[in-house]
Amino acid sequence: MAINFSGRHYPLDIIMMALRYYLAYKLSYREIEEIFAERHIHFDHSTLNRWVIKYSPLLEANFRKRKRNVADSWRMDETYIKIKSKWVYYYRAVDKHGAIIDFYLSETCNEQDALTFFDKAIKSSGLPRKIVIDKSGANAAALDTLNIHLWLGGYMLRMVEVLAVKYLNNIVDQSHRKVKGKMHQCLGWKSWVGAESTLAGVEVCAMIKHRLKLIVMLLILSKISKYY
Repeated sequence: MAINFSGRHYPLDIIMMALRYYLAYKLSYREIEEIFAERHIHFDHSTLNRWVIKYSPLLEANFRKRKRNVADSWRMDETYIKIKSKWVYYYRAVDKHGAIIDFYLSETCNEQDALTFFDKAIKSSGLPRKIVIDKSGANAAALDTLNIHLWLGGYMLRMVEVLAVKYLNNIVDQSHRKVKGKMHQCLGWKSWVGAESTLAGVEVCAMIKHRLKLIVMLLILSKISKYY
């Protein structure tokens, strides 16, 4: 489903370029306002803020419909995000190749929150074979509950293998950097809606970048294989 940009005073390519600058790089609203002003394109930094809140969730929803399949071995972890001077929890999961699976923002960190995140991730990417977590008891309890539901539902052979191995989770720890970098750049978010919208856009940009890297790698390997 195409996103409706009608009623805007600026062309689609201007809006999309401004969104990309903000979501993919550590640039503030005012810095992007200045960059476009140098090219004789004038809009206020508050206008860009409204674009992020309005269009980032729509871009994320559209990207999900075209999302490629991920590996069945996941790495899951949570990190901290500051909203209105308060630290909240941000759940994320990537597959063993670093492809982003899903993300979830929560005020608390307990078994129910972890289970909500796993349900969301499974609905979008299917049931994994293995999930690597940290030493969090809440995450382990949520996966135990998930496996119990699978057992009671007659899906014993689909039960998820759970591993708590720190070094295997390095890939998801490194994946947090883009999110944390954006949070530090904007000194935390002033509203929950602003945080959710921005994070959705940041994750979409990271997904696209990872996919492009994979395509380039496959092209290089295909050319190398001609000589062997």
